[in-house]
Parts: sequence; structure tokens; C-alpha cells
Amino acid sequence: MPAPNIETIVGLAKRRGFVFPSSDIYGGLGSAWDYGPLGVELCNNVKQAWWRWMIYERDDMEGLDSSIIQNRLVWKYSGHEETFSDPLVDCKKCNSRWRYDKLEPSEDAKAVGYGATESTVQSGLFKCPSCGSTDLTEPRPFNLMFRTTIGATAEEDDPSALAYLRPETAQGIFINFQNVLTTMRRKIPFGIAQIGKSFRNEVTPGNFIFRTREFEQMEMEYFVRPGDDERVHQEWIDYCMNWYLGLGLSADNLRLYEQPPEELAHYAKRTVDIHYRFFPEREDADRQWDELMGIANRTDFDLRAHSKKPENEEGKRLNPDSTEDLSYFDEATRERFYPYVIEPAAGVNRSVLAFLMDAYTEKTTDRDEKRVVLKLHPDLAPIKAAILPLARNKPELVGLAKAIKRSLQPILRAVYDDTGSIGKLYARQDEIGTPFCVTVDHKSLEDEAVTVRDRDTWEQKRVAVADLAEHLQSRLKVPRLSSQDTGQTSVLDLDK
Repeated sequence: MPAPNIETIVGLAKRRGFVFPSSDIYGGLGSAWDYGPLGVELCNNVKQAWWRWMIYERDDMEGLDSSIIQNRLVWKYSGHEETFSDPLVDCKKCNSRWRYDKLEPSEDAKAVGYGATESTVQSGLFKCPSCGSTDLTEPRPFNLMFRTTIGATAEEDDPSALAYLRPETAQGIFINFQNVLTTMRRKIPFGIAQIGKSFRNEVTPGNFIFRTREFEQMEMEYFVRPGDDERVHQEWIDYCMNWYLGLGLSADNLRLYEQPPEELAHYAKRTVDIHYRFFPEREDADRQWDELMGIANRTDFDLRAHSKKPENEEGKRLNPDSTEDLSYFDEATRERFYPYVIEPAAGVNRSVLAFLMDAYTEKTTDRDEKRVVLKLHPDLAPIKAAILPLARNKPELVGLAKAIKRSLQPILRAVYDDTGSIGKLYARQDEIGTPFCVTVDHKSLEDEAVTVRDRDTWEQKRVAVADLAEHLQSRLKVPRLSSQDTGQTSVLDLDK
């Protein structure tokens, strides 16, 4: 049973060191969060899993890390300066501010299936989610890009010094298409992937880490021949859904959402979103879901937009500022064309939230005590194994436990803990998603074995210290390293 709501995860995240409110000692900052010791490990594991799946397990991918601040012209010709905005509505009664697609429909609007548009909002068919008033202003566009100025002497109103914090990582890939193509000697089809921070001045951020103004994206642009785009797009939709399923998300909490024509971005031929059930507590079933990942067919819009050659009907260059043509020449067919682009784009933050919600379970002990167990996939778990001495006042037990921890460090994330009774230590590790606890007891000094406890089943198994690393690796499916590879001596030698 996943978490009943996001608030449940908020409490767990702060209590156990996953996520903290940013600037908390100064009253905080809306929609800003700091990732704690376990949160940064979980985020890194999500990114590593995505990078391994996207780059290392395929033969048609390259990686990139582009600049956060780019030439303003990038955003002019991508269309962001003109179109990257949300419709903004003010409530005249409570002065709250909303994107109009987040307004609450009235009963009449629900009955006829009206969506939020300028006319339906002005007709009183939608109400403020905060106070319920229908007295709303007319929608007006609000550009979501964060502005900054470049140069020590630049004035704030100097247009030549204006720059933006990137609202997406994709444009950095498009403007580097030719660089990657030539230096890595690639041929169509191939992809370029990137993980990095993006920034959007959201009108209504909120719901914990679900919607924030600073967030991290995992994006890939896959370049294909026009005509192959529809088939490849569908392949990536299936491929991305399987990635989330493979890392433990329940199929019951995932669905595909086909964006209708009126929701499509101006560049998109087709977009399919993977939705997760982030809000199971909501009565309206449709409002329980929101976007986890989007997979878009962007056509050839982006490479054309950043190229110097395309012309309008009057023969004038559409982009007189570009110095490169980003078309592709196929040596086999002797054709030149602008590749179509298939874009799977996911947020690290939303993915982390989904993994936490789906992993959340509650289990009852023999004493009828309720415990939280975070059943994270082993690849994502911040800590893989916790080494626990049965008695912290016994130097020989502590010494052996610490030696075991040091021997495991080169191959997996292990921690040592002796700050409570064994029952409390087990409960703490269950709650943060540690797959295995290794208990060093008095018998360990005699038989050179330890007790390995499984997080999900609570079953315990006696394992020889000499076999422990291999046992954990096989259970976690961690790549094996020999002592020769790591330069480590044996556990028992470390204890001497």
C-alpha cells in the first residue's frame, strides 16, 4: 500500500534526513528544498540508474552537460521568449494567484465537461481553489523564465546584458547537435542525453518537491529520419514506462496520458505523458494523477529554428543570427534533411517523490506495533547494508562490526550504527529503505558468522563473514569486485 498522500512523505522526509525546508532558520523560502544526507544519495541513485539505462546499456547514445546560462538568442529562436508563459489569474476576493488550468471547476462545468479557458473563467464556471470565489481577473500571460544580467557594470534594464537561467536542458542539446555528431562520428539514429538543473518562475509551485522553481531534469533528444519518427516515438513510450516499472513503481499507479491537440506545445506532433497517482486522497479520480514524464515528438522544429539556412516565403532567413546549419547529410542515400526529434523528459525531483510514495508501506510487528517500511528498489536505496553490533559496550563486537563495514565500503554503501537497541536500529533502517541489516553478536566471535536480516520479509539468515560480501552482492545484484580489484584485505585481517 503506497503512501496515502504527499504529506505522509513530507513528515518522513524531514524526520529521516531525505528533504529539509530550505533556509528554514530564516523562515524558509516558498518552493525551495534542501536534500539531506539520505535525499542526496537517493537522487544520485535515481540519476545513476537513468544514466546507466540511457547511456551505458545502449550503443546509440552520447552524454552532454551544457551551460545553465546561454546566449539570450538561444531562447529567442527556441520560442521561449515569446511563448514560454502560463495564463495567470488573480482572485479578487482573497488575492491569491493561480494558473487558470489549476482553477476548480464548478458543478455546471463538471456536468458539461468544460475546460478552463478565458471565456469559461470569465463566465463564472471556475472558482478559486483557495476561497471558492468566481470573481477572477482575466487570464494574462506570465513568462516563466528567470532573468539575470551578465557583466559587472550591466544595468538591470540593459537589453544587451539580459540573460536567462535555462528553463529546460533540451536547448543545450540542440545547439550542440553538430558538435556531438562530428566529434563522436555518429550517424542517424542516435541520441544525446543530459542531466542538469533548470529553473522556472512557477505561478503556483507547491505540493512538496512535486513543483518547484529550481529542479533537476533527465532529458534525452533522439534524432531520427523523418518518417521513422512515429514508430520510434511509440518505442520510447513503451521503453520509458518499463524503466519505471523495472525500478519498482506499481503498474496500478502509472498510466499513459495522450495530450489532446489543444494541450500540445507549438513544436509537438504528438506527446504522451506518463502519469503517476501523486494525489490518491482526492475524491475526483482524474485529479489524482499528474505528470511524471513526458515523451514528445518535437518534429524538426528545434534544429530548423537554430539553423542559419531555413527561409520564409519571402526568401528571408528565419534565423539571421545563427552561424551553423544543423541539417544532417545521409551518406548512404545522398540526402540532406533536418532530423526529427523524440524527447523523453523526466524530473529527478518528481521521480524521487514517486519512488518514495510507492515504496511506503506499513507493517505490524508481533507486539502489534505499526512500523514504516520503505521498500525501495535496491538500486535506489540510499544505504544498501547497515552493520549493527548487538552490544556497543563490547569492544570485540564493535571492532568486528566496523571491520565488516570497512570491507564492504568499496563495493556498496554500508553504514555502522550502534546508537540504540537492536530493535530500534532495525526500525530505523526499515524506515529509510535499507535492504539488509547485518547483526554482529556474541556468537560471531566464535563461528565467524553474522545474522543478515531482510528489510521486506524480516527473515534472518546466518552467513559466514567470509561469504558476506558475495551474499549481499548476489542479493543486491551489485557488480562484484575482488579483493585484488579493491586493494582490500580480508575482514578478519582488518579486525586484528
